[in-house]
Amino acid sequence: MTAVTTAPFGSWRSPISASDLTVAALRLSSGIALPDRTLWAEGNPEQRGRVSLWQRDAGGVVSEVTEAATNVRTSVNEYGGGDWTAAEDVVAYTEFADSSVWLIESDQPPRRLAGAPGLRYAALQLALPQRLLLAVREDHRGDGEPIQTVVALALDTANTDGGQVLAAGADFYAHPCLSPSGRLAWCEWDHPDMPWDQSRIVVTDVADPATTTVAAGGAGTSALYPSWAPDGALIYLDDSTGFWNFYRWHDDSTTALCPAEADFCGPLWVLTPVPYAVIDAHRIGCTWLADGFARLGILNLAVGTLTPLATDAVTASVSGNGERAVALLGFADRPAELCELDWVTGATTLLRRASGVHLEPAMVSHAEAVDWDSADGPVHAWFYPPTNPDFRAPDGELPPVQVWSHGGPTAFSDPGFNLAIQYWTSRGIGIVDVNYSGSSGYGRAYRQRLNGNWGISDVRDCIAATSALVEAGRADPRRLSIRGGSAGGYTTLAALTTSSTFAAGISLYGIGDLESLVADTHKFEAHYTDRLVAPYPDGRATYVERSPIHHLDRLRCPMLIFQGADDKVVPPSQAEAMAAALTERGLPVRLHLFEGEGHGFRQAQTIITVAQEALAFLAEVHKFRPAD
Repeated sequence: MTAVTTAPFGSWRSPISASDLTVAALRLSSGIALPDRTLWAEGNPEQRGRVSLWQRDAGGVVSEVTEAATNVRTSVNEYGGGDWTAAEDVVAYTEFADSSVWLIESDQPPRRLAGAPGLRYAALQLALPQRLLLAVREDHRGDGEPIQTVVALALDTANTDGGQVLAAGADFYAHPCLSPSGRLAWCEWDHPDMPWDQSRIVVTDVADPATTTVAAGGAGTSALYPSWAPDGALIYLDDSTGFWNFYRWHDDSTTALCPAEADFCGPLWVLTPVPYAVIDAHRIGCTWLADGFARLGILNLAVGTLTPLATDAVTASVSGNGERAVALLGFADRPAELCELDWVTGATTLLRRASGVHLEPAMVSHAEAVDWDSADGPVHAWFYPPTNPDFRAPDGELPPVQVWSHGGPTAFSDPGFNLAIQYWTSRGIGIVDVNYSGSSGYGRAYRQRLNGNWGISDVRDCIAATSALVEAGRADPRRLSIRGGSAGGYTTLAALTTSSTFAAGISLYGIGDLESLVADTHKFEAHYTDRLVAPYPDGRATYVERSPIHHLDRLRCPMLIFQGADDKVVPPSQAEAMAAALTERGLPVRLHLFEGEGHGFRQAQTIITVAQEALAFLAEVHKFRPAD
């Protein structure tokens, strides 16, 4: 039996190194189970974030489908998604280097299907009976905002024109899908809405695309993720009741399939495949959130009942149709697993683990649900206490705690195992991951709490999270820090300039100037702040008042800023201006600008540097000496 060592919080020796965050670490998302093989995509930090396609054949042999230089990504809406698809013996994908579209058919070498400077493609969907590939096309060749359309690319002829336009006129499109009878459905929305504010499902006949029908959505409703069932009905998700629930549209008639106070999908940030599986005309395989935890099960369309599948997963997503699907399952105590799922038996076959790092059960810090009341109602967070069986803190010492404010801000922090969190907790530093007002996963009303209140409600909730822990005797009030990326970086900066709660702040590609964000950001989020803050320019005074860069006289603590040099969502000028302003005022600040990184860090060395520098920074601020 190993003796337990007494050492200050933060000084515990951890089995997790910064390089462990990248070694054998993969970005896993969706997959497709075909009759003779199962395919999936994986991003590898050790290959500069390169995304490749892999398959497992019927004999269990795993091999890469794409060639060694291929990088399967798209930058439509800057966030991308839907950059590959497969059906029968055909695989289609986009190449990140030049946004071209490629086809692999019957194990033949890849051939270029479409591509021209200024054109990007996403939300790929094969329609093999018609020998077409559907896509959302984003055209950057003109002046002003890029133009989106739904296009069809022919599989057997050249697509020198960039594809046949099937739908145009809306500002944004997502998830085009074609029924066997030739009916086309898609999701669309317009400025100033985000897709979770208001969006529509539209249907047309490919033979007569000028005649369209709005099947769902609009008028304050978010309708997302259309998919055709074998009987010709259209399945989609709609939040008209306050939660994203399933609906069936057939012969111009709409049926609610399973009314529930639970979200069966999240906000549409990326154009990934629909987050459910049409098993047959009578069943849908799906996931849903209940009290922040994911459930996996089957929805019976005839009677509207949900049958959960037995699993110890706390997060889950599924993709692909038929009786076999691909599920990404996250657990409380171990890295996520990408599995082939049999809906009939409930059995899973492991395809890939997100990380090769194994922790002893006693070393794992499990997410604890923390809830409290605010002026807007209940608020939710996950607390990860310092955990290391080989160490204990001196009597009477309370741990440093770091608040994590997620991005979006319309996003969700789940309770799944995250090695980046364990990196901290195993060293004796607590993490509280806050699903502040405006987060998804708790219904439309919870998301809308942030409307007009960004920089206020989210900051209040992050501060309240620390108050709850301090009052419970689980955090040292003198050693609190806050960290966030993108929109979470804005919450971090706003918290530091409106309160004295935190002793340090870490911003990753965060927003310091809301007014500059409106001027510099991309089309997808060009009007996002109209609801979160105020319409611009009429509400300019609010933007100035809420921008941390105008209130640095209130900032009294050190800051660490990380930024990607190629970021198109939050341009580097934001981080540079923030660091320069802090330096001019004589405040301690460190800025790290990473070449080759965009919005969200993908490269191994960047991830390692961020972890090492953040630990050294907090050690200096909180006066502890890391064991490593």
